[in-house]
This record gives sequence, C-alpha cells and structure tokens, in this order.
Amino acid sequence: MAPTSRLLAVAALLLSAACSSSRPAPTGANAPDAGFHQVPATGLEGCLLYADGKKTGTVPRQVPELSGLAASQRHPGIFWGHNDSNNAFELFALDETGAVKATLTLTGADPRDIEDVAVGPCAPGEQATCIFLADTGDNFERRKEVRLFRFAEPATLANATLPVEALPFTYVDGAHDAESLIIDGRSGRIAVLTKTRTSLGDLYAVEGLKPGGSGKATKIGTLRVPEDVDRLSTGAALHPSGERLLVRTYTRVWEVRRPGAKRLEDLIQGQVVEVPGASQAQAEAITFLQDGRGYLLGSEFTGEPLVRVDCR
Repeated sequence: MAPTSRLLAVAALLLSAACSSSRPAPTGANAPDAGFHQVPATGLEGCLLYADGKKTGTVPRQVPELSGLAASQRHPGIFWGHNDSNNAFELFALDETGAVKATLTLTGADPRDIEDVAVGPCAPGEQATCIFLADTGDNFERRKEVRLFRFAEPATLANATLPVEALPFTYVDGAHDAESLIIDGRSGRIAVLTKTRTSLGDLYAVEGLKPGGSGKATKIGTLRVPEDVDRLSTGAALHPSGERLLVRTYTRVWEVRRPGAKRLEDLIQGQVVEVPGASQAQAEAITFLQDGRGYLLGSEFTGEPLVRVDCR
C-alpha cells in the first residue's frame, strides 16, 4: 500500500469505526497473543497443535515495508520477501533471523502496488518452480487491470538482475483490493483473496494467465470467521497438502481446514479456526515453512520481530 494511499485508507477506516469493527484494537481479548483454546487439526498433514510463536530475528533495513513472505522451494531455510509500493523493484532472500542472503533486482515491468509473493509451479503441470509477485493492491478499487509477475526461482543464492514476465488479469465482477496470493502446489492453480471490511475475504481463482494476454479472476467463495469478529486480510499461505490455508489480518491469524480437500473450492468450505499470531506493528506477511510444519510471520517496519510458530 503506497504511503499516501495508506494515509487516506487509515482516515477512511477511522471515519467508519463507529459502524464497523473490522480492525479491532489489539487489546484484551482481541490481542494476538491473548490466550485462546486451540482446535486440534485432526486428520490433516502438518501440526496437530501449534506452539506459541518465538522471535527468530528482526525485519532488516533492506525491507522496511515487508509486505509478503514465501518459503523457497529450492533453498531450505530461505524465505523470499519484498517491500510494499514506492520501493525499488527487488526481491530479497532472507533467513528466519532477517539476514539477507541475496538481493534480486527485477526488470521488465513497472510495479504499482506489490502486496504478496508465492512460490509454485511455473504453470499447471510443470515441475519447475517460479516466484510470483502480486501487483494487486487497489485501495480504492479503481484499477481496470492488475498483474502478477513471474520468473524462475533461482538455482543459486546470489545477487542478480532478472527479468520478469507480466501476467495481467481482470476481475469479472469489477475491481477489488487484494493483498493475498495463493498458489496450489499440487495443480499450479492460482488465486487471490480480497481485502474487505465485510468478511475475511472473497477468494478468486485466476485463469488464463499469459504474457500479453488478460486472465480472468472469478469468485469461488467467501471466507468468514466465527461470529464475523475479524476482517481485512493482509496475507495468506496455502499448506503443501492443499488442505490448510493460513490467513492473516492486522490483529490475528486464522487457518482454514478441510481434510481431503482436492481443490480450492473444497477448502473454502472448511472450518475456520484461530491459530497463534504475533504482536507486530503492521502485520502483513505470512508463510508456511517449506515442510508445512509451522509458519513465519513478518511485519512492515525495520526492526520489527520475525516470529516463527512451530508444532507444539
């Protein structure tokens, strides 16, 4: 989210506070680290229960607006992270301490508002992995077209300059703001989750992506938390099994669970439960660990903690 746009958006949220509880203050029962009863993830790959998060490091100065994280599929222990808008078009290879292991300078496009990153098959049916960046931020829902950027995940960790492919798409029902990119590693299918004050988000499957073309994003369902106590999703990550989906908001972390889910349409019908979060200033970034046994939480602002949540 651009700084000017962020100020306008914050002002709008303050004006609507009297009639909306979409971003409750992180105090008392709403605090991310307040105690709550975890629901066991019975019948699913990964953690049955999660432990409390532990600080592993801090957001480095190179990523002062850390907006998205994604676990590398080629380099164990490495996470790809990027800045929000109005920063250089770069991607950083980080470890969980926040140490920068490589900087990728990206060319071939002029991003407007990159909000998330994901790693998955370069195309459906392919074994090679690519990195996808979501240029999908649209605070006032005015963009006629948004884009993903795609490039092959590097085989080595080293500073490099790499070109990207731009994959434009439109929503079939009009413009939306989205800060969450989801890739199903089993099928290569891509989806985005919108950021809205009315729910945890609407999930849109993105089809027909190709350079120079225009893909289409079609709504496949809406995510809601129990009693609608939370909204405004800022990041998401799909488990390698495809049966669990983490969704982050400004104050909490939620997990959508559906044993046996074969497609995103199945998963979105699953149970939505709260899982451990972290106290971070601008809570936006989240990713499962490479093996799916835990997740890493990041935040905008240099020096904010990086927090890892493992199995209990």
